[in-house]
Amino acid sequence: MGTTVFERRRPQDSVIDESLRDTSFAVFWLDDVQRTEYPTLTGAIEADLAIVGGGYAGLWTAIRAKERDPDRRVVLVEASRVAWAASGRNGGFCEASITHGHENGVNRWPDEIAQLERLGLENLDGIADTVARYGMDAEFERTGQLAVAVEPHQVEWLREEEGFLDQDAVQAEVHSPTFLAGAWERDTTALVHPAKLGLELARVATDLGVEIYEHTLVQDILGDGSGPITVEARDGRVVADAVALATNVFPSLLKRNRLMTVPVYDYVLMTEPLSAEQLSSIGWRNRQGLADSANQFHYYRLTADDRILFGGYDAVYHYGGKVRPEYEDRMESHRRLASHFFTTFPQLEGLRFTHRWAGAIDSSSRFCAFFGTARKGRVTYATGFTGLGVGAARFAADVMLDKLAGEETERTALQMVRQRPVPFPPEPAAAVGINLVRAAMDRADHNGGKRNLFLKTLDALGMGFDS
Repeated sequence: MGTTVFERRRPQDSVIDESLRDTSFAVFWLDDVQRTEYPTLTGAIEADLAIVGGGYAGLWTAIRAKERDPDRRVVLVEASRVAWAASGRNGGFCEASITHGHENGVNRWPDEIAQLERLGLENLDGIADTVARYGMDAEFERTGQLAVAVEPHQVEWLREEEGFLDQDAVQAEVHSPTFLAGAWERDTTALVHPAKLGLELARVATDLGVEIYEHTLVQDILGDGSGPITVEARDGRVVADAVALATNVFPSLLKRNRLMTVPVYDYVLMTEPLSAEQLSSIGWRNRQGLADSANQFHYYRLTADDRILFGGYDAVYHYGGKVRPEYEDRMESHRRLASHFFTTFPQLEGLRFTHRWAGAIDSSSRFCAFFGTARKGRVTYATGFTGLGVGAARFAADVMLDKLAGEETERTALQMVRQRPVPFPPEPAAAVGINLVRAAMDRADHNGGKRNLFLKTLDALGMGFDS
């Protein structure tokens, strides 16, 4: 079995050690914002719509609800702080795709793919319009995304893509000795500052009249749907005509969804700002988001102050499917990322990382969000974004609001919206299966990208794993 470029060109340990010396174990994006304090809910209040979850999906639902009906009383409750979890610690890639990429979409819903891609682009345009209309400071840059080949077999994968760049052309965009080819999708991805986007969504929501409560842990959803639903929190409750659940990776408040997602941990590094000379050495004048084409892939982008975020590759599942802070501190993964960074950009040796962090991704077996209702249509949910929720959360908000209104819309008529994914098995089968998949994907990366019988079988069952 072969080796990958990251094994063939591994930098010296001393380079890695020096780059991680004095690195802060903290989320750069969350360190880089000034927060507004929202109160904790105590006592009982009433609402037309209660939203559980203060990340992108919940905040977009609040905004879109008020834009549809400004007189609607909307209350949003968050267990911790607005945008503190996945919405404040992701890579900041805001993609048009609502199916986790074209390949996943066309494999699962071939008859709808043109419609799904049009709706995805309309959704990204809607995000851009909202950012402009409300003057949101989210560092929104519509730069597109450059997929790069770092192994010969990946060149052939990209050759069929629109915007294909040969080796000379991709090196002219971003200089790395590992880049063999690329494909630049110019209009389908924007870059954002994740935490600023979350906090600005909260600002816009409150400006529109939404009531936000932080440090309000919801413990149960009460009511069979024949009347109002009670959102029961630790120190208070919201009695609402309708409820939208936007709890992402955290355990579902609906039993039916407990096995529909698993938490997979993703790891990230952020460099110090690059000097003008360092920037010149890598080019990157068009500031695209980057991702390589392996199964275990990396994603990377420039920030507004010319740092480089470098993340991905390791996707770690812990037995039992728990979300725990201690899973985020995994120096093995951060050292591997540092090694791969300097393999990608050896001309930047000596650069240091200021921050390292991790976060849990709400992975579903179909790799994109799924939707539904409960309690006679009074409760709706969207979850399972599998790492591509920055843009898709707004689409999910509209789906949830359509469903609560009982409306048959273009969105709710989609097979992609109407179908549920295959659930994950309970433990210990979940851990065994997920780790077998990770091992098989690693072998594929070492074997010219060829998927073995196990992965092909999962593909046929609708549980295929792909980058």
